[in-house]
Amino acid sequence: MSRSLDLTAVSRDGATAPLHFDVEGVLNMGSATRDAAVAKKHQDEVALHGIAIATHVPAPRLYPMAVDGVSTGDRVEVHTAETSGEVEIVLVLADQLYVGVGSDHTDRLLERASIPYSKQACANILGAEVWPFAEMADTWDQCVLRSWVDGRLYQEVGVDAFLKPTDVLDIVADRAPGFPTSNALIFCGTIVSVDKRLGFGARWEFEIEDPVGGRKIRHAYDVVDMFSAIKPEYRVPVLTGSVGPDDLK
Repeated sequence: MSRSLDLTAVSRDGATAPLHFDVEGVLNMGSATRDAAVAKKHQDEVALHGIAIATHVPAPRLYPMAVDGVSTGDRVEVHTAETSGEVEIVLVLADQLYVGVGSDHTDRLLERASIPYSKQACANILGAEVWPFAEMADTWDQCVLRSWVDGRLYQEVGVDAFLKPTDVLDIVADRAPGFPTSNALIFCGTIVSVDKRLGFGARWEFEIEDPVGGRKIRHAYDVVDMFSAIKPEYRVPVLTGSVGPDDLK
């Protein structure tokens, strides 16, 4: 099974080319930082919400995702009020290696029970533009990631906090030999928010900035509560024994 995406490859000289991309594999990574202490701050952040990281599995941790859960759209449909985005580097393995930016939107209520299931419960959002990595490899570490929730700055970090794209590919090849080496996406993990707490909101924006090239890739999406169309008294619990979505604040 594959999922077709229509992307645009943008070079530093401004040249553009359509990139029709059939996704045959998706991985989301966790704790994919060069310094383990940086990843620990995000682990502490999610722990405040009762979320436990499988620290017995060596970092970076790999979460395989369904290919039909990837979208370049402008909305994410959710079941609870406790969902949030995470700005991430996205590696696009096509005719060559491209880099882009995305959001690993996650159901934090479900994440208390299962991290892989919580990520699968929401779409992976990808900006529709990507950059050829080869032409910016020497200045890659100067790029910056940012995200906002409801207009408030939520995350800001240099990409030099994360494993280099080539190192990510080496790790995936070693630990997931069955993962496709082309026609695939890798979401490369995230870091703690600026206020060190998970944020929830209705509008998420994210970007990657290339200051050397004087350019950005930016994308935004709205969070849609699917239960909002149903009267409260008819809303089934999201988890067995839990209260209704309106009470999950």
